[in-house]
Amino acid sequence: MKAGVASLIKSVLALLACCAAGVHGANLQISPVTLTLRAAQSAAGINLQNLGDQPMYGQVRVFAWDQRDGEEVLAPTQELVASPPIVEIAANSRQAIRLVRAQAGSVAQEKTYRVLIDEVSRDDDLGRSGVDIRLRYSVPVFVLPAGAAGKEMLDWHIFRERGEWMLRIKNSGNVHAQIGAMAFTNQAGKEFVISKGLFGYVLAARMRVWRLPVAREAELDGPLSIAVNVNAKALVATNSTP
Repeated sequence: MKAGVASLIKSVLALLACCAAGVHGANLQISPVTLTLRAAQSAAGINLQNLGDQPMYGQVRVFAWDQRDGEEVLAPTQELVASPPIVEIAANSRQAIRLVRAQAGSVAQEKTYRVLIDEVSRDDDLGRSGVDIRLRYSVPVFVLPAGAAGKEMLDWHIFRERGEWMLRIKNSGNVHAQIGAMAFTNQAGKEFVISKGLFGYVLAARMRVWRLPVAREAELDGPLSIAVNVNAKALVATNSTP
């Protein structure tokens, strides 16, 4: 893998954990912030709006999004193509980005991508790697499986690793799980707030691991009640224990 692509992917992986419900900078707004395509749908669009009084310049790249060994993995792909790949948005204007599936058709398991939109300096050569990136935006794209509505199936496991509390979520379903606000309650009735907003994603048939934002001495042994929003729906789960 070329050094420029490797560096880009490394920085994007750090960004994934920081994606909020809305994607916008000081002058650039992006909508929608998440795209979902039906199995037979061949194209969709992203709208960029420049709210500033100066033109903005950017490049658009698409990556296949996967999870391996509990971590995020991105790889260049031609399965989903962005047009145009280089944009100039005039002051107080809009620009549409069209995303086209190279081979539209049904899939048995949800396919997942990340569209990266880099705001760059006007003086940069957009055709080369290593440009001066001012801001980077990451938009998740999901292609739904064919047939009936998909379903996530989650298994929760809280454990210690090197003294730190960790959370492992395995998704045996055929669509992703967006993990939102989340809190644990132990057997003594003590609550531990883990997240007040977006926590992360577990892709279909994948597993994801996080270090929990709690003290090492937190009492998370044994069965826990997990109050969490999954795909914008509130539910209560329990963790699997040895």
